[in-house]
Amino acid sequence: MSLNNDSTSEKILTEISWEVCNQVGGIYTVIRSKAPVMTEEWKDHYCLIGPYVPVNAATDFEPFEDTESIIGRAVHACRAKGFEVYHGRWLVSGRPQTVLFHTHSVMHDLGNIKYYYWKNHHIEFTKYDPLLDETMAFGYMVYHFMSELARECMEAEVDLLAHFHEWMAGLAIPEMRRMQMPVKTIFTTHATLLGRYLAMNDPDFYNHLPFLDWEYEAKHFDIETNVKLERACVHGAHIFTTVSEVTGRECAYLLGRSPDHILPNGLNIERFNVVHEVHNLHHEHKKVLEQFIMSHFFQSYSWDLGKTLYFFTSGRFEYLNKGYDLTLEALARLNWKLKENRVPMTVVMFFITKQPSYSINPDVLNSRAMLDKVAQNCDAIVSQIKEKLFIHAASSMKDHRLPDLNALVDDYWKLRYRRTIQSWKTGKLPSIVTHNIMDDGSDPILNYLRSANLVNNQDDKVKVVYHPDFVSSTNPLFGMEYGEFVRACHLGIFPSYYEPWGYTPLECLARGVSAVTSDLSGFGDYIKNVPLGDEDHGVFVVERANKSFECAAENLANILYNYVVRTSRTRVDMRTKSEDLSEYFDWSNLYAEYKKAYEMAEQSYFVNA
Repeated sequence: MSLNNDSTSEKILTEISWEVCNQVGGIYTVIRSKAPVMTEEWKDHYCLIGPYVPVNAATDFEPFEDTESIIGRAVHACRAKGFEVYHGRWLVSGRPQTVLFHTHSVMHDLGNIKYYYWKNHHIEFTKYDPLLDETMAFGYMVYHFMSELARECMEAEVDLLAHFHEWMAGLAIPEMRRMQMPVKTIFTTHATLLGRYLAMNDPDFYNHLPFLDWEYEAKHFDIETNVKLERACVHGAHIFTTVSEVTGRECAYLLGRSPDHILPNGLNIERFNVVHEVHNLHHEHKKVLEQFIMSHFFQSYSWDLGKTLYFFTSGRFEYLNKGYDLTLEALARLNWKLKENRVPMTVVMFFITKQPSYSINPDVLNSRAMLDKVAQNCDAIVSQIKEKLFIHAASSMKDHRLPDLNALVDDYWKLRYRRTIQSWKTGKLPSIVTHNIMDDGSDPILNYLRSANLVNNQDDKVKVVYHPDFVSSTNPLFGMEYGEFVRACHLGIFPSYYEPWGYTPLECLARGVSAVTSDLSGFGDYIKNVPLGDEDHGVFVVERANKSFECAAENLANILYNYVVRTSRTRVDMRTKSEDLSEYFDWSNLYAEYKKAYEMAEQSYFVNA
């Protein structure tokens, strides 16, 4: 069982995450996109470990039986204990070897699992929490698997490393430390649990951070058990890492340990051999997006689509953390600046996020359907004109002039054309939201848009489309995948207040789309030290650290205004250069940081307290 790479031939690396074969958040993207590089480096000495979720495993996982390898023997040893364990491959690029644990197989022993955790690590479980119960069961199963795997590795004289992502996957660490298991452990936090709660509720979070009492705050938010579990993982690991310097400072205060190393997040960057292909894809998908724009707005009024830019923001609905509040304020200022300076451009801004809703607004859906009928009528008329024009051209002996095209259209289609357009047009303003949102009156995005009168008036230079659902090809309004939607746009806006890393700007750059980030996000803080991380390469950084909301809003509004008034040629150049910048974040480059963390773990000397 040797590898081509001598540096990994005498080691086994396991990577444990709650999001292996289980898409919940951003860690799924980290694990999945990194898999090809990891399997190339480690071959079958690399194994992912996650929870067994039947609905996901049915499509994303291919099981196999193996009793020969070290990992296969450890799996069978766990099955002998009554655990339901699946061994196979995750059906993503790289097809990494994967072990999945079905937590229900040990739920009957949950009381004992919690009791011994309390006895050995002094953490109480005082309330019912189904998700916490699952993670406790998962940690118990991972602990026993690592114990069996360590035994097999010792017999084969192979070193064992275990890399845990987040506390939900890391609950085996404290017990592994207590038992002095011969496994080198790395623990990565992608965001502190308490930090996310505090940032959502404290507009001056970063200034207050050095003075916070973590235990008091954890009790205040009723997450004391979870935070103590997270701290136990952090202090039990040989090497502690996080994704950015911004989060590292947060860890020092809230978790009581500064990271040993920073592991920035990357992507499996796809580059096109032909330089102009990125521009072709943009125009191709923009045509599809313009179908929605016409259906949504042109029933009320129209403008020149050739002088239109498409901006968007997306992600979880965290109004303050994601910077939606700052984005809205900047858009209102941008609208005024564009009108005041008579800029002949229109901006359409999309808010793509998830909010509870009843359904798509029937008027919005009907308008899209009516535009499709207009298109069908036009196709029928063109087809009829083509057929009759061809016959006229072929049969004409002397008069070779173009005939009156109106005369080639039957009265039926003329009447249907007029009636379809007449029934579609309306005097109402285009809706600012595409769905019927539950508790519409308390939605902060809608409340701001209404109070600022940014409601798609005809003279507004900034139009808004609030789409409280994720974009997919089955969506009747857009009819495109999220990646295609991103490519259709010109600029992504993500001025986050709290964002440990932030994948969305990087996903934009990888698709040739410029992006706005903030210096309070991990990505924004990191990009400042990247040689190509400048505006010419499509990345704009809003200064929010130690800045007032007013100052940051004006900064962002100026960034947006300056982007709008740039020449088309300049924006085309930025599209090409942003792809160049994204290559810096390809996993083939960033894996080197993971390799350093693994080497640090191997060299670490760990004394159990």
